[in-house]
This record gives sequence, structure tokens and C-alpha cells, in this order.
Amino acid sequence: MLKPTEMFIDENETPETWWVSAVLKTIKAVTLVFDILTFPIHLIVQRPWRKRALSRRIKARITQSSPGCVTVRSVSSPGELHVRLVRDGVLTMESMLRAAAQRWGSRRCLGTRTVLSEEDEPQPNGRLFKKFKMGDYVWRTYTEVEAEARQFASGLRALGCAPRANIAMFAETRAEWMLAAHGCFKLSIPVVTIYATLGDEAIAHGINETEVSTVITTHDLLPKFKKILAKTPKVDTIIYMEDQLQTIDREGYKPGIRIVGYKEVIQKGINASFEAVPPAPTDTAIIMYTSGSTGVPKGVILSHRNMLATLKAFADVVPIYEDDMLMGFLPLAHVFELLAESLCIIGGVPIGYSTPLTMLDSSSKIMKGTSGDATVLKPTCMTTVPLIMDRISKGITDKVSRSGPFASAFFRWAYSYKQTWMRRGYDTPILNRIMFSKILGLLGGRLRLLLAGGAPLAPDTHQQLRICLCCDVVAGYGLTETTSAATVMDAHDRSTGRVGAPSPGTALRLLDWAEGGYRVANRPFPQGEIVIGGDCVAEGYYKNPEKTREEFIEEDGIRWFRSGDIGELHHDGCIKIIDRKKDLVKLQAGEYVSLGKVEAELKTCPIVENICVYGDSSKTYTVALVVPNPRHLAELAARLGLPDRDFDQLCHNTAVEKAVVKELADHARKCGLEKFEVPAAVKLCTEVWSPDMGLVTAAFKIKRKDIQERYKEDIKRMYAS
Repeated sequence: MLKPTEMFIDENETPETWWVSAVLKTIKAVTLVFDILTFPIHLIVQRPWRKRALSRRIKARITQSSPGCVTVRSVSSPGELHVRLVRDGVLTMESMLRAAAQRWGSRRCLGTRTVLSEEDEPQPNGRLFKKFKMGDYVWRTYTEVEAEARQFASGLRALGCAPRANIAMFAETRAEWMLAAHGCFKLSIPVVTIYATLGDEAIAHGINETEVSTVITTHDLLPKFKKILAKTPKVDTIIYMEDQLQTIDREGYKPGIRIVGYKEVIQKGINASFEAVPPAPTDTAIIMYTSGSTGVPKGVILSHRNMLATLKAFADVVPIYEDDMLMGFLPLAHVFELLAESLCIIGGVPIGYSTPLTMLDSSSKIMKGTSGDATVLKPTCMTTVPLIMDRISKGITDKVSRSGPFASAFFRWAYSYKQTWMRRGYDTPILNRIMFSKILGLLGGRLRLLLAGGAPLAPDTHQQLRICLCCDVVAGYGLTETTSAATVMDAHDRSTGRVGAPSPGTALRLLDWAEGGYRVANRPFPQGEIVIGGDCVAEGYYKNPEKTREEFIEEDGIRWFRSGDIGELHHDGCIKIIDRKKDLVKLQAGEYVSLGKVEAELKTCPIVENICVYGDSSKTYTVALVVPNPRHLAELAARLGLPDRDFDQLCHNTAVEKAVVKELADHARKCGLEKFEVPAAVKLCTEVWSPDMGLVTAAFKIKRKDIQERYKEDIKRMYAS
């Protein structure tokens, strides 16, 4: 892990000038006097001893121990929202929406921002870019949401969709996604979720395996079906969610395909009689295809019981309030986002939808003079994934390094100052207003909670965003197979690098993995493979009984799932993810290298956009495939004295490759990696890895096997050299 301000230090930056040093010393002296004078006030008002005690408190205990195995459970009691769900008899997603509408009625529920027009905007280089002129958010109330879901269900019946027959959802995140899903739940129809970023083959695989005849999509994604329909013979109906500005062209699709607009379905539902077919807790709610990081995506069967188990767990550990506002933009095809938004629905928290193209004032589709979604919505809560957080972190670091000698030095001092006081249990309200409020203002200025899931979060990124965004950053751990539930950090936990204690209602086991040297008898902390048990554990894999038997276990009336991740149990009951069984490579000299751990550390290096580390057991070192940051690569080439060249030429330059190896080695040393863990050779990849290429999942996790297959000749070359 990097030292407090190392992440902001550019080794090629000129040293502080005398005047910068003199001004900083003056600021430090004044601050010291101010701290001494105001310390008693902060001590009384902030009560740091309470924060330290809450952070250190025991969050889970070992409830069962045997040779090679320990079981851990949360010590928390059910919270108010959890108790209300039980009291109101909420057992399914369908009854959850009914209960929310009954309780919250005319309150705002789902918001969509109006797009007024799309216009050409001249750029400094003379080119014209299409930009949106945006209006305000338009809201559906809880009562309207429940009524519209019912109308959509009625419309599905009018179209001939039978209860309990699978329907596929292939759409970007928006209010209509949630409404259509709840319409399906009212008919006990399982929703097959497919990531909008998947390639044609993966889309066709999910549709064909689940034998759906009706697909729900969006205006933007509908044209993909001109090709996909040739591979999906059972599909006869496509429902598309309309665009605010553009109309659809229904020509060019396979003959006999019925293409129906979302609003048309609603209208059919209004004009038709409707009889609900409410689901039972054991009925399938979602067939959710995994991101496919280790092979072909598998359909995970999630029942309503699974969904409610995680919803209750989230209700116990994620602090939400009635005056909160969530900005939804992650894929709803991911169970983490779906249940985070469901928590807001049952908790009375409005959800305003956004996209990465319109989120910020500086986003690529926002016209000058128009505010981004975050500025208008002013969210207090956001869900995110580590990749996005790493990019925000790098953006802050780059901005600091380019902000001039005094501003850069002042920011580094302010960061270190705040970090020091936070470790003691204090906040720095004046410094927050002077320095960090500008960063927080980019996201609307009211953000208090970032909930991160999907992959381990780098400690440096966690700490940096906690300091710079002046909000709680809560990391969790879970899998699609456990309905995203397993562990969640306590909101008062001030540590980084951990994923929290088991969520209430979930049991977590560590099992010995002797081959990797991970045993529950290890000291100072028990270690082993993480196995998750409880009602959150999925029913299995769709049409894959062999894989289901291999990874799911029934024991003492509890269903368990083998995660393949290696965890470490700390004294307060919290878990740290330290390895993954499939990522562990034993080198020729006998050292074990955790490829995922090395990648997580090296991703924080400014020159790295993405990275895949490869280890050959017959060799003594690892190599890496690196997608470099174009600007940082150009700066590196300039420092080497190379003439101006384009990005492709730099990526194929031997001197640049060697310089990148040195950059990685220097960064790895700061992060505390061992010498044998550091790649000894790199291949600089010119193409950005995307889900369309099949090299990363829809959640942007690398697909190790596919990357290694694509670059197998380059890997051979690196080892040969």
C-alpha cells in the first residue's frame, strides 16, 4: 500500500521552489496554532473516542470450529426496515413493491431526466459533436410505479405471454427496466437478465438456453437484433423502450417478428382485464447470467426467497434515510445494483437514473451551459464498482499533478493533514469546505455514501476517495451465486483493504486449502477458502446440474456455495480477501504468485489503464499484458527523448516497453510487492479491452483465458526474450 501522499507524487516533477516551501511552512505554523486553540472544541463536538470504539467493535464471531474449518456469523440484530419487511409479510419482490407503494404513496420513486434536444456543438478543433440539451427530472410516484408495473403485466398477457414463461431483459439501466421487471414479477415470470455490453454470441447463448420467445430491450440496442435473430429461432416478440427524441425504424428484421413499443404494451394493459399470478418465495425471480470471467456465462437461478434474504441483509447494514437520493447508473442486469435500488424503493428513497455519458457537467454528451445529471439530482448515495473508483482516483491524481507547484503542494499537505486527523477519529470541516468541497461538487455536493461492490477495492483508492469526497465509502463482497450477499463493511469501520463482516442472516466459513498454504490454524489470522451459506445462496445453475453439484452444497438444512476466493478472518470478525484459487501460480523456484493481487496493485500505477499478469510454472518470473494510458505513455516517451510518434508506434517501441517495466517495478516497490511478483517483461496493447472484444466481462473484470489466448504469441515472445 502506498504511503499517505505517494500517490500524488510525480517523480519527474520539479522540487518545490523556495517560495512554495516558505508559504507551506507558514500555513503549517498557522494551522498548528489553530489546532491547539480549537482542539478542545473538536474533542467535545466530534467525540473521536466513540468513532474509534465503533470502528474497533466486534462485528462477527466464530460460532463453530473444527479441524480445517471455522464458521462465522454476524452479531448484529435485525434493523427497523428488516423488522418491517417481516411484519408486513413481504416474502417476494412482487409483494415488496406493493408494500412500498402502500407505505410511500405519493412520494417520488423513479426519476428520468428529460432530453430536450440533440444538437451539433462546435469543438475547438473545428469538428462537430452531437450533444444533449437537458431539462429537469420527471418523477413517477410510488403509486404510479405500482400501477404502471401492473399495466405492463396486463399488456404482456394481452400479447400472449404466459405466466412463469421466461422473458429476457437486454437493456440499459433506466426506470422502464425496473418497471418491466416488476411487471414480470406480477405474473411469476422469471426475468432473464443479459448485460447490455455483451457480444452477439453471448446474448444468443442466454436467450437460447432459457428458451425465451419475448425479449425486452431499448431503442439503442434494438438494431443488434437484425443479426441476433438469425441465431435465436424461438424469439417472436421484441418489446423496446422508446427513445425520448428518435423514432424506431422497424425495417430490416427477420420476417414474422413482432416489434412492440413499451408504451404500446402499457396501453394494451390499460385496455385489458388483468388477473395477477403472484409468485411464491420459492419461485424463480431472476435467471442472471454471470459476467463470464472464467468461461462461458452461466445462468444463476435466483428465487424470490434469495432476493428477499439479501434485501433484508442490506437493510440491516446499509444506512439509508428518507431524505436520501440515489443516482442509479450501474447495470440493473447485475444483482448488486438491482437489490441496492430495491432497498431504496422499500426504504422510501427516490432513484434518479443517469448514464456515464450525461452524469457530470464534463460528460461527453452534455452541451455547454447544461448541467450534468449529478449537479441537477444532487444524490446522497451512489453504487459503484472498483474500476470506476480507480478511474476517479487517477483523475484526481492527474489533476493534482498538473495544477501548478503551489496548488499541488498545498493539496498534498491538505491530504496528509486530513488523513492524520481521520486516523485519530476526527473530521476536518474547515479544510473540507476550503479544499475538498470542489471535488465533491462534481457529484452534486451532497454525497454521503458510496457503496462499492463487484470486485476488491484497492486500499489506496478506498482511502483517497474517503478523504477527497468527504463521504463514507462502504465496500462489500458477494457473488451472483449468493445474490450479491456475503459481507458488507460496517458504516463506522475506518479500515481499508477489507470487505467487512458476514451480513446478518448469512454464514461464512473458511476451509483449509492446503495446496496454497491457507489453513484456519494459520496465525495471527485464520485463512482459507470462503464458503457462503444461507437463504441468499442461489438455487443453482440453469440447465447445468453437474456444475451445480460441484459448487453448491446442502448441509444441516443450509445451502452453501464454494466461492473459490481465499479469505482471512480478523479479530473483529471482518474478512480480508487475500487470494483466489484460480489466480494462484507457482513459479519454477517454488514461489506462489497471486495474479489478481499483483494486478490490483499495479492498476493504481498512472501509466496502466488495464493489466493482465501471466505466470508460467516452468519460468522464474511473470510477464504482463498492459493497456497503457495514452497521455502518460507519451510523457514517458518524451522523458526518454524519443521523437513524436503516435500511440501504436510507442506501444511497439522496445525502449518504451523497458521503461514501462521500470515504472511498474518502481510502483510495485512502493506497494510492497515482492521482487518475484513484479512482471519482468510487458507487451503494450494498443486496443482498449472491452466487453465487445470478449476480453473483459460486462462488469469489466478481465477474462484471463481469453486474453491469454489472444496474446499467446506475445507471451511466448516475452518469455523467449
